[in-house]
This record gives sequence, C-alpha cells and structure tokens, in this order.
Amino acid sequence: MEERSLKKGLRILAVAIIAALAAPAYSQTVNPPAASAQGETPELRVAAFITPPSVMEQNGTLTGFSVDLWNAIATRLKVKTSYQIVPDVSHLEEALRSKNADLTLGLFITSARDEVFDFSIPTLQTGLQIMVRDTGEKAQTANPLSDLLRLLFSRTTLLWLGMAILIVLIPAHVIWLLDRRQEDSMLSNRNYFPGIFEVIYWGLSSLTSQAQTMPRHWVARALSIFWMFTSVVFVALYTAQLTTTLTVEQIRGAIEGPGDLPGKQVATLANSTAVDYLRAQNAQVQEFATTDQMFKALQDKKVDAVVSAAPVLLYYAAHEGKGRVKTVGPEFNTAPAAIMVQLDSPLRRKINVALIALRENGTYQQIYDKWFGNP
Repeated sequence: MEERSLKKGLRILAVAIIAALAAPAYSQTVNPPAASAQGETPELRVAAFITPPSVMEQNGTLTGFSVDLWNAIATRLKVKTSYQIVPDVSHLEEALRSKNADLTLGLFITSARDEVFDFSIPTLQTGLQIMVRDTGEKAQTANPLSDLLRLLFSRTTLLWLGMAILIVLIPAHVIWLLDRRQEDSMLSNRNYFPGIFEVIYWGLSSLTSQAQTMPRHWVARALSIFWMFTSVVFVALYTAQLTTTLTVEQIRGAIEGPGDLPGKQVATLANSTAVDYLRAQNAQVQEFATTDQMFKALQDKKVDAVVSAAPVLLYYAAHEGKGRVKTVGPEFNTAPAAIMVQLDSPLRRKINVALIALRENGTYQQIYDKWFGNP
C-alpha cells in the first residue's frame, strides 16, 4: 500500500516537472517574432524591392522615400526593423502570403491585392508615365544619307512601290494587246516577250518623267493620256506622303503619350499594375524582373518605350539616364501607393496612427520634399 502511494506520488511529481519545463517553450512558440522578451524592443520584418527613389541601396545601406518614411514610422512605433530585399514585385506578395514578412513598402493598391492583404492609408499618390530614348542630340547631327536610305526602304515607300507596279502592269497589258497589231506600232517586238517589257518600261517612264513615244491605236492612245494624268497625281501623292512622314518624325517622336502605345513594344516591371493597363491598350508588353533590366532594354533598342511608376522614371531620367532618355506625356492611370500588411493585422491601425501624426508634425512633408521636391 505504501509502495503504491509512493509510486503514485513520484508520477505526479514527474508530470509537474515536465509541465514546468515545457511552459517557457510553448510561450515562445505562440508569440509572434516581433514580441520579444519583456523590456526588449520588438522587431518587424519588412520586405522591400529595389526601385529608386522609393527603395535604394547606397554603400550597403537602404535609403529612399519609402525607407525614410518607414524608419520615421518605426521610430514612433518604437520597433526595430529587419529589411528583406526581394528580387521582384511578386516576391513581395509571396513574402506576406507565406508570413515571412510583416509588411511591404510602397505598393499600389489594387482590387486583387486588397482581397488578400490589408493596406495602410496612402503614402503616395502617383500614376504611370512613359519614358523613351532621347534622340535630341542625334537629330542635330543626323546623317542625310542615312535619312534618305531610311525613307527609301521605309514601309511607306515599299507600299507605294507595290501600288506603282500594280497600276503599271494593268495598262501595260491593255496597250500591248491593242498596239501590237498596228503597222506603225511603238513596239519593236510584237511577241509577248519581250514586247510586254517594252510597254512596262514605257509605263514606268511615264510614271516618273515623260514618255518619248505614244501608242498608235486610238484607244491605246486615249488610255495613255489618262495614264499620264494618273501618273502625275500618283507621284504628287507619293511625294506628299513622304514629306508628311519626314516632317512628323522631325516635329515629334513616335511616342508622345498613352494614345501612341498601341502596337508598340513597351517594357515594364513584371506583375506591376502597368501590365494590365498596357495589354488593355493593345501594346506589345515585355515584362522585366528589375528596373535595371527594363532600362537596359530601352537603351539597347529592344523596346520602343518604358511604362512604369512616374517617380521611378523621373528619378532615372534625372540621374543615370540623364541625356539618354526622357519622359513624355502626362501621368496617367493614377492610383494610391501604401504599406501592405497581412490581412487583419493589428499593425494596420498602428501604422495609420503613426502616418497621420507624421503628416501633422510636418515630418512626412520633409521626407517628400527630400525625394520629390524641386532642387
């Protein structure tokens, strides 16, 4: 009896010891990573994508508008920040979806993202813009020979040349059929070959200058007079078309605004809001993982233009791309950008409160002016 009571007491003691040892481990498991030990500053994991001037890396340190703004928010929230640089936009969403990050910086608010994530109040209101190669300097030192060759082998010239061949062949065959039976025919050889070539040559000479001879058959002669009048009109129209094409190219670029994007090769960031917009405009979209790849495609003439967030393009055009690229047209498809957090995250309200406070005390405006204000 006493032995049984002793064993029972030992079992109870063992269970109590195991429970006491397991309690701290369970406490660490259920608490989120940011909730460190009492008295220790919590840390938030922030996923970011390098897109100057929003997020930039200089001398091993992150900077930029979104980084400076978040650092000001983190100071008010009294939290530390652990930045995670991801390769592209899709990895930002995946970092939140897999709960490997607590928030992301500076993404556009879209209906698709709003279904699975939460957003702070907008941190920036901006739109898309177009960037093209700056050919201003090249135009001043243009080679007349290259311009002439480009016009001669342009789509317009080839189209008009095809029309000229077609309208020469039809009357040439009619005149050959009528004039070959005349005793004093202008044909030196009445057979189809090479007689038809003589008439084609006559037709082309009429088209470009003035025919030296005339058919003898009265119907063929009447047709020739009508053909000569047609030739004058044809050459005048072709000359006007070439002049118009050359003038338009000198006055304006091939792309000046959103209305010029259909059919053009346009680069943009993969999985960005610009992709859907460009496809809706029937542009030939090429998606790139990084801004550097996107800008290189424009410089290498693999695309006609780049479409992305206006601050990104304006910053590049004023720094690395200065003198080589330029932005054209107004901003369009304007939308708000904000800090994205996990769905129903308590961070959302805290971030909003901090943002409002930063706007009220002027800190937000100082950060904005630093990156987007006039020099």
